[in-house]
Amino acid sequence: MPYDSLKSSDAEIIGQVIEGNVNAFETLMTRYQDIVLKIVKKRVPFSNLEETAQDVFIRVYQSLPTFKGKCNFSQWVSSIAVKTCYDYWRKTYKSQEVSMSSLSEQHQNWLGEAVADSSESPLDEKVSQKEGMELLKWALGQMSPEDRMVLELVYLEGLSGKEAANILGWSLANVKIRSLRSRRKLEKLLSGFMKKGEAR
Repeated sequence: MPYDSLKSSDAEIIGQVIEGNVNAFETLMTRYQDIVLKIVKKRVPFSNLEETAQDVFIRVYQSLPTFKGKCNFSQWVSSIAVKTCYDYWRKTYKSQEVSMSSLSEQHQNWLGEAVADSSESPLDEKVSQKEGMELLKWALGQMSPEDRMVLELVYLEGLSGKEAANILGWSLANVKIRSLRSRRKLEKLLSGFMKKGEAR
């Protein structure tokens, strides 16, 4: 049967690639590049976006023979994309000390409000979205790659423990324990930062 990249299903294209038709893989890349870029863009610096996305597709290509169709191919690709981002942080992560003077007074105040139990105001009333993201990136940057990824998946993206476990390749119990500990670490980090600001 003639191969038609436009009409062929993912399964048919995967079969073509496994049989040696490298060009067929370009069709898969075209179909899933938007999904991959969306995932990677959220998790790595923009300067590393293209390189990381390429790494994702290299892994997808190398892992195709292991795809058994037990889950949706889109979900399978997404899982590889997240794991690639996880590996990016694991390889490049270096804990960086950020001085109090490097953040504005407004940022310091927001950190204090963010961890104060008495605060009932929505975050968007305290600080702009851009400033909030800057602080969040700073805080996540102080954490290990493992803690960072589980926090992003469970608390920032709202995935269930089971979904996060499938993506990270962890047990459900490990995800639950790690996510709780990571959240406490983040709260402690922000609380400590707030206290330093008050002591200035």
